[in-house]
Amino acid sequence: MSPTRTEVARMVDHTLLKPESTAADVVALVAEAQELGAFSVCVSPNQLPLTGTGEVKVATVCGFPSGAHHADVKAAEAARSAADGADEIDMVINLGLATTGQYDAVRDEIAAVRAAAPDVLLKVIIESAALTDEQIVAVCQAAETAGADFVKTSTGFHPAGGASAHAVELMAKTVGGRLGVKASGGIRTTEAALEMIAAGATRLGLSGTRKVLEGLSG
Repeated sequence: MSPTRTEVARMVDHTLLKPESTAADVVALVAEAQELGAFSVCVSPNQLPLTGTGEVKVATVCGFPSGAHHADVKAAEAARSAADGADEIDMVINLGLATTGQYDAVRDEIAAVRAAAPDVLLKVIIESAALTDEQIVAVCQAAETAGADFVKTSTGFHPAGGASAHAVELMAKTVGGRLGVKASGGIRTTEAALEMIAAGATRLGLSGTRKVLEGLSG
């Protein structure tokens, strides 16, 4: 049975990560998230702290969008975001480490961010479209070992592409319900969102939330 509009909305991180986004844009994002019943808003770290969010959670990104930052820089960014009121942090892994099989190093940088922001929910962006199946499995295992709460497909900025149902299914199988799975990047239709949920996604990163929800009832 397909999830209802309300159920899908409660899975959505309503996202605005365009570099040119303004404070006014973020105010509008929060208002729209409240109207639509989204779970959270996801904004750039410079937009924190947010006020007037009510029951809508506040998420931000770390090491975004390339992931090519020193681990201590990512840790410092995460600590600052936590101090600025972030409930959740979506960090990008170092893809160069992942694609060369340095999974212990991937684990260690995730662990550094986890230690720097122990009280926030931590999602790990793996850029699944840029990885092989073997690499996807290995980085998901590294994220779990390092204490992450979620694994996430994509930033939405990588030229290799965004979320795919295949990647979501593989990620969900790997973490076995012990971690959440966030599908993000290129999910622009109701059909695409439902496909990701069917594949095992427990959270969705959407910038066009209203359009996706319009195709649902209930």
